[in-house]
Amino acid sequence: MWPFKTKSRRAAAREIDIEEVEIDQQGQLCVTPASGDFEMVYREAMEVYWDRERRRLFSPTPREMTYPEWFRQIVLAVEHQYGVKLKATGRTRWVGVPDPLRAEMSANDR
Repeated sequence: MWPFKTKSRRAAAREIDIEEVEIDQQGQLCVTPASGDFEMVYREAMEVYWDRERRRLFSPTPREMTYPEWFRQIVLAVEHQYGVKLKATGRTRWVGVPDPLRAEMSANDR
């Protein structure tokens, strides 16, 4: 028997639209939700953080993971910590994200 308790994967209680996805000048992937405060997302230990000033989530500059993998990581960290599903919509702004990466991120969001 596995000796460690794992966190249960609860179903997302609600969805929040993503206003913007940006690859910033430092190369970080930033995801701005339409609402919410995700300051404690770091507790998931997934290298996802909350920028209180800009009210957005961000990853480190990719090293081993791709931008689409980081996008999924951000979405999963919020879902695990808060039970909230972040969802890209037709109104989501994509800043500095090349079309092939945008298509891959959008496909991962389903």
